[in-house]
Amino acid sequence: MASTQSYPLLCLENPLLDIQGEGSHEMIEKYGMKLNDTVLAEPHQLGLYDDLINNHNAKLIAGGGAQNTARGAQYMLPEKSVWYVGCVGDDEYANILREACKKEDLAAANEYKLEHLKQPHIWSMVEASKVYYVGGYHLTVCVPAAMALAEHAAANNKPFMLGLAAGFIPQFFKDQLAQILPYCDYLFGNENEAQTWATTNGHAADTSIPEIAKLLANVEKVNKQRPRTVIITQGTNPTIVAVTGENEVRSYPVLAIDNNLICDTTGAGDAYAAGFVAGVVSGDDIETSVKKGQWLAKLSIQELGPSYPFPKKTYGEDEQ
Repeated sequence: MASTQSYPLLCLENPLLDIQGEGSHEMIEKYGMKLNDTVLAEPHQLGLYDDLINNHNAKLIAGGGAQNTARGAQYMLPEKSVWYVGCVGDDEYANILREACKKEDLAAANEYKLEHLKQPHIWSMVEASKVYYVGGYHLTVCVPAAMALAEHAAANNKPFMLGLAAGFIPQFFKDQLAQILPYCDYLFGNENEAQTWATTNGHAADTSIPEIAKLLANVEKVNKQRPRTVIITQGTNPTIVAVTGENEVRSYPVLAIDNNLICDTTGAGDAYAAGFVAGVVSGDDIETSVKKGQWLAKLSIQELGPSYPFPKKTYGEDEQ
C-alpha cells in the first residue's frame, strides 16, 4: 500500500552512530591518526571504538553526513518536513540510533538496499518528495540507489543535492562521484574535498578554491533546466559559491563567534549544508540559504558533536 505521508526533503546515506570522547595526543599517536582528518578505519585502528567507550567518557550521538544534514534541516523546518533512508544492524547500537532519530522527528529505514528503496510504499514517498540530498559516504555503499534518486530528480526537474562528505570520496571513489556529478544541482564540500577532486581530475595542485568551484559548477549537467550551485566551506575563511554559467564567484564571510563558545566542530559542514538545504526547501535565494547555513553551523559548534540546542532556536531571533 502506498504511503499517504509526504515529506518535502528526502536524505539518503548510511547512518552512523558517532562515538565522541575526550581524546589526547597520545591517543592520536597510538592509532596512527591526524588532527582534523577523516579516514576509513584500518585494522590497527579498530580498537579505538571500545577504547573511547570504556576509557574516555564517550557519548553516543546520531551521525553520518546525510543524517546530520537531515537532523539539522528538520531542526529549522516545520514538523515532518524530512525523511531519511539508510541501513542499520540489529543490535543495541541500532536501537540507540533509532531513539536519537526519533528525538529529531526523523524517519529511518531498518534494512536498506536498492530493493527497499523501490518498494511501492517507499518509492511513493520518493515521488512525493520535492528535494533530495545524498551524502557522499553512500557512494561507498550503494551507488544504484543514489542514482535512482538522481535520475528521478532530473526527470522531474526537482533539486538533487550531494555532499562530498570526506576527502577520500573524490580520491578513492572518483568513478562513482563522476557518475553522479552530472545530476547534481547543488554540491557541498570543504576546501580539502574540493582540492582532492581537482588533483584527482588532472588539475594543478595550486588551483584556487574559487577556480575549483567554477570547474565543478561547469561539469556537464543532465538537467539543463537548473544550473549547478557549488558551495565550498573553508572553516573560518569565507564560503565560496559558484553557479553554472556565471563568471563571478561569490564569497560570503562566516559569522563571527567567540572562541570560548566553541565546543566541538565535528559535523559543522553537515550543519551548514542542513541550513542551506532548509533554505532551498523554503524557496529562499542563495544568499539567504548561505546565511541559514552559517547560522545553523554556528549553533552546532557550540554543542557536543553534530547536535543542535534545545529548546529550539529560530533563525532570525538573534543576531545572524
